Amino acid sequence: MFFKLLKSISVLTIILIANISLAQEVHDDYQGTYSAKILNIKSEEERGVGWNDVKSVYKILEVKLLEGPQKGEVINFESDFPEIGKGDKVFLNHLKDVGGVERYVITNINRTNQIYFFLILFVLVILFFGGKQGARSLLALVGSFLAIFYILIPAILAGWHPLLICILVASGILFAAIFFTHGFSRESVVAYTGTMIAVFITSLLATFAVHITKLSGFSEEASVYLNFNTGGTLDFSGLLLGAIIIGVLGVLDDIAVTQAAVVTELYDSNKNITRLEVYKRAMRVGREHVGALVNTLVLAYTGTSLPLLLLFSIYQYNFNTVINMEIFATEIIRTVVGSIGLVLTVPIVTLLAVVYLKDYKSKHHHSHSHGHHH
Repeated sequence: MFFKLLKSISVLTIILIANISLAQEVHDDYQGTYSAKILNIKSEEERGVGWNDVKSVYKILEVKLLEGPQKGEVINFESDFPEIGKGDKVFLNHLKDVGGVERYVITNINRTNQIYFFLILFVLVILFFGGKQGARSLLALVGSFLAIFYILIPAILAGWHPLLICILVASGILFAAIFFTHGFSRESVVAYTGTMIAVFITSLLATFAVHITKLSGFSEEASVYLNFNTGGTLDFSGLLLGAIIIGVLGVLDDIAVTQAAVVTELYDSNKNITRLEVYKRAMRVGREHVGALVNTLVLAYTGTSLPLLLLFSIYQYNFNTVINMEIFATEIIRTVVGSIGLVLTVPIVTLLAVVYLKDYKSKHHHSHSHGHHH
C-alpha cells in the first residue's frame, strides 16, 4: 500500500518539474501535436537549470515533421528532452506566441510500434497457452474497454453520478468477464452474485471513507484540467468513488471464480463431506490466495518505487505530514477500501458456493464421470 503511494508522488513530482520547464507554453497559442523524426543532433551543451546545481543537456535538433500542415518540412530547435537521439520519432507541440513566432516542444517519444509489438505478443501468448478460454478472456477484455470508453466515460460527461454509472458498468463488465470467459454455469452464477455483493459493500465503504476524510478528488493534475474543461460540472469525489470500484473489479473476479471452483472440487472429491467442512477448507484456500496476491502487489510496487524510496530517505519527510497530503490520503483510501472488498469477497462467495453448489457437477467433471459410469 505505502509503495503505491510513493509511486503516485513520483508522478506528481515529474508533473511539477515538467510544468516549471514548460511554463511558457501557457501563454502560447496551441496549434497541434504532430509526429516527427529526429534527423540529426547538431550540437549538445550541458547547462544548469537554475536550482540545486542540477544540470541538463540542451540539444540543437534537426527534425522532420511527419504530420500536420507542415508535413515534410525540416525544422531546427533546441530541446532538453532526455533520452532522445538521431533516428528517434517524437511528438511535438506546435505553438505560436502573441507575436506570431512559432515554437516546437517535444512532449513524448513516439513508442507506437513498440507498444503494438508487446500488445500483439500479449495476445499471442494468451491464445497459445489459454486456447479457447484465452480467446474468450481477450474478447471479454475488449468488451470491458469498450464499455468504459463508450458507456462509462460518455455517461459521466453527460451528468450521470460517477458512482452510480460505475456500479452499472461494473456489473456489465463482470458479467462478460465471468460468464463469457468461464461459461454459463451454476459456478459462474455464484461467482457473479458474490462479486456484485462485494462491489455493493465496497461502494458503501468507499462512500463513507471519502466522506469522513473529506477527499475532494483533486489529487491529480489531470482532475484540475478536467474540471476546467468541463466547467466545474463533474462531481470529483463521486469520480473518485467510481475509480475505486472500477479498480478492484479484476481482482474480485479472480477471487470469486477461484473460490467457486474450489468448492466444486471439494464436493466432487468427497460425496459425504459436510457443508461446514467444505466452507472451512475453501476459506483456507481463499486466505492463502489473498495473502499471495497482497504480497505480489507489494513486491511489484517496491520494485517500481526504489528511486522514490531513496528520495524519502534523503529528505526524511515527516510521516504524518506526508499521509495527510491529498495525493497520499487518496491512495490510502483507494488501496485500503479496495483490499477490504477483496478480502470480503472470499467469505461471501465461499458461503454462496457451499450452499448452492452441493450436488452440482461442473461440465469438466461431468465429462470425466460420464466416462466411468457403469
